[in-house]
Amino acid sequence: MDLAHKKDVYVKTLEERLTALLKNKNYPPVIYDAISYSLLGGGKRMRPVLLLAACEAVADDDESGISPELSETLRFNCALDFACAIEMIHTYSLIHDDLPAIDNDDTRRGRPTNHKVFGEAMAILAGDALLNMSYELMIDACIRHQYLNCLPALVEIARSAGINGMIGGQVMDVHTEGTTVDEETLLYIHEHKTAALIKASIVAGAIIGGAGGRYLKTFRQAANHMGLAFQIKDDILDVTGDSSTLGKPVGSDARNNKNTYVSVFGLEQARRDYQYMWDSCIQHFNELGAEFLAAYAKDLRDRVR
Repeated sequence: MDLAHKKDVYVKTLEERLTALLKNKNYPPVIYDAISYSLLGGGKRMRPVLLLAACEAVADDDESGISPELSETLRFNCALDFACAIEMIHTYSLIHDDLPAIDNDDTRRGRPTNHKVFGEAMAILAGDALLNMSYELMIDACIRHQYLNCLPALVEIARSAGINGMIGGQVMDVHTEGTTVDEETLLYIHEHKTAALIKASIVAGAIIGGAGGRYLKTFRQAANHMGLAFQIKDDILDVTGDSSTLGKPVGSDARNNKNTYVSVFGLEQARRDYQYMWDSCIQHFNELGAEFLAAYAKDLRDRVR
């Protein structure tokens, strides 16, 4: 299996679908431009790739418990729409995070942030639009494909994106800014603000693929470790990374008095915990026979941005 080729296929399929979803719509031109600027402006597409890969990993496994009557095309088409939806949710969160009221960042992925190009009001509206579009897309997929597994996948994503997930973590992050938090609070912030949506990508993909019982439980365990480890690496890179590589300023967390895994646990423990979580994640994917996910996890583990 060629990791790079498989990932490129996923990303190409996603880009084509995202572009088609934004084409020939009756948006006011400025909101279309603001949405397209961020949604089609590059990025790793990690979350949608994880969702598609988890779906296919289940479909390819003889012990997953899925019904042989389920159409592979049906499952992939459902997963593709959900993958696009989760990228919309992720993009909206970045647009809002970059605003002066939260992180006050001027650059994202090596370009000016959305509010620097279109103004704060339009950036807020672009984020709101993307969030609504994501739910429209998932609900439409449930109706159009008439595939029952879409509904629990939608619930998984909605819960992880809302007050019990990403929004809850963001609230605590903002609420505790400028104060020193304990380890329990820091873990709550990281597990909800960033890790929740990564976990939801994998779990929702596995659900759409048809996973259940022990098989789904193992996917969830792998996703738990991947989500938290990804945020820990972001915290490490904010201290040790290079701004030209990251595409955003280094040290912004410290300047904005953000609580991070490094500030609470220290750099050395952050590195140890990061390694442990990735090793556990990769082991779980190998147990599942999810070769691409295991290889992709190793690639993410060693990332520099």
